[in-house]
Amino acid sequence: MSITRWLRLFGPNHGHLSAAQPEFTLTAVFIGLAIGCLICFTNLSLGLQSGWISMMSIQSALIGFLISRMLPTPLSPQEIIVVQTTAVATGTMPLAAGFVGILPALGLLSEERDGTPPIHLTWWSAVGWSCAVAFFGVFLSPPLRKQVIIEEELPFPSGTATAQLISVLHKLPPPDTVRHRRGYREVEHEESEDVGEAIAEVPSQEQQSAEEENEREIVQHEGWYDLAWSFGSAGALTLFAYFFPAVFTIPLFGTYLAKEWLWYFTPSLSYVGQGIIMGFPTTVSMNLGMFVGWAVLSPLSKLAGWAPGLVGDMSNGARGWILWVALGIMCTDSLVSLLPVVGEFVIDVVKPLRQRYTRIEDGPVKRSHEDETEDRLVPYSWVVSGLLASIVVGTILVWVVFGHEGIKPWATVIGFVFGGLLSIIGVRALGETDLNPVSGLGKVSQLLFAWLQPGNIVANIIAGGVAEAGAQQAGDLMQDLKTGHLCHASPRAQFYGQLIGSSVSIIVTTTAFTLYNRAYQIPGPSFPAPTAYVWLGLARLLRDGQLPENSALFMAAFSLLFGVLSGIKTNASRRQLSFAQWIPSGVAFAIGFLNTPSFSIARLIGGVVEYVYRTHYAKQDGGRGNDIRLVVIASGFVLGEGVVSIISLLLKTFGVGVLSCWGCGHGMCGGCPAVS
Repeated sequence: MSITRWLRLFGPNHGHLSAAQPEFTLTAVFIGLAIGCLICFTNLSLGLQSGWISMMSIQSALIGFLISRMLPTPLSPQEIIVVQTTAVATGTMPLAAGFVGILPALGLLSEERDGTPPIHLTWWSAVGWSCAVAFFGVFLSPPLRKQVIIEEELPFPSGTATAQLISVLHKLPPPDTVRHRRGYREVEHEESEDVGEAIAEVPSQEQQSAEEENEREIVQHEGWYDLAWSFGSAGALTLFAYFFPAVFTIPLFGTYLAKEWLWYFTPSLSYVGQGIIMGFPTTVSMNLGMFVGWAVLSPLSKLAGWAPGLVGDMSNGARGWILWVALGIMCTDSLVSLLPVVGEFVIDVVKPLRQRYTRIEDGPVKRSHEDETEDRLVPYSWVVSGLLASIVVGTILVWVVFGHEGIKPWATVIGFVFGGLLSIIGVRALGETDLNPVSGLGKVSQLLFAWLQPGNIVANIIAGGVAEAGAQQAGDLMQDLKTGHLCHASPRAQFYGQLIGSSVSIIVTTTAFTLYNRAYQIPGPSFPAPTAYVWLGLARLLRDGQLPENSALFMAAFSLLFGVLSGIKTNASRRQLSFAQWIPSGVAFAIGFLNTPSFSIARLIGGVVEYVYRTHYAKQDGGRGNDIRLVVIASGFVLGEGVVSIISLLLKTFGVGVLSCWGCGHGMCGGCPAVS
């Protein structure tokens, strides 16, 4: 292929109306990479602290739009989508490649207990592992887009919300979000009803236009100000807490509870921002779990002698005891929520096989709903070649990194194939509910490999990581592709952005993780990496079949309870019943168990702020514009602490320590660099 033809692949296409505007440009890619690197550092830090990361798609689009206003030629809507897609692919690598769970879990291995010493990857080995799992989900996304976005037209709420925001900011017509799946009548057949409805809705449409104009004005004129002060406030507080760590470990409930039971408060603006982004119902679920786990089950296990060690000890303390209850809740909630999706998938596969046609011509002609031309789509040959290369190269790299004793090459191939099947289920669940059950899918893979390679804990964890990587990456990229579909962006341009973002993030994430490992103990006081204990705990359970004293009873009881609640919540959500959001989320409830109370309380503050602001203030003075201001402020809080954490990391690396431990009366500042 000539150089001219290669360059033409990256230039504007002319097969679509939106192709008249630039799409895949170097400016869009560089801005996306810059935003994505900030998100990557933020997600790595927050993921190692609490096990929770954010996709940040809406935030990426907002920040990209604000930056583009400073350029001589502002970016087009399609370029903003490339910015967002590249940023998300770059920023979510800490979870996709297992840096917040899989790799810390391998570092917790014990030769005495597990038969293998702890595995700490070098920089090159971590790059090799990341390359092994970084691209499978990217090449899997084009065929999944064809099925779940084009044919089934699943809503993908976050992707749809991002498309609506981009349309508002660029004064575009609102995206067509009407689903045309089976069971919906053709618009033409309802013409008489629609005329009356349209007349009745004229005032509401005018009001919506006014709200959109107000939202656009607020973002353009006040967006930078809100982002700057929120970013600066969070960064300044984080840097101050580095030198005076007692600021982030306030004994709000007394010194005794802080020292003996880990009940202290961390006034992190980043946690508050995360709570705003999560929303009030999710933070309530998390804090309900925190209360049950740390105010009820933790003292019960300690005082009853079931967990005799220190409360924070993950091996024989209360924190390790309640971990098993959390594991049961997470697995049950994830699997139950998947059942309807699996049922629909099986029906869709079996139904055509049961239909009998004597001749192909006698059946109805299947019409494709694809509205993009071939030159804007990802070629099928690229997908097949990429998937095969991802599996072959990934299998070789896993073998090179972990050796033959880690996981057999044939088992790695099965892991990729099984991960692809789980990705289909996870993407459909994400499209319907906006929740990607990657943790549950990873546990399903662990169950399979407990049978394929029994007794091999390393293989069990790695196999779960391969499956989780594919499902998480395919799901996040599908939200971006939904945004692009609604805004008529080129899927091929987004594909390029995904490949570039994933490639750059391999180096960025690996380097950041290596620096954190050199400066801090991981898992340790500053970065407990709670999900690492979940991965390792399940692998040990599947091998040994042994649980801490009396934990099996509580594990079964809470699993049964949240199995029922998850079934009710899933059914209510699929029927779009309003009370569904107030049914506790099992995964969020379990996260409250895994993290100390300090992580959950600040997020609840953010959730309360989001609820009060949305219900009492967001609709004042013109509507949705005030609501979007809160998103900008929350983004500044999260990114401010994430960026300053890089500065803190460098200070720690060069030996710059705390200035004063004054105020640390309980003597155990969890984030104190002096003890981490």
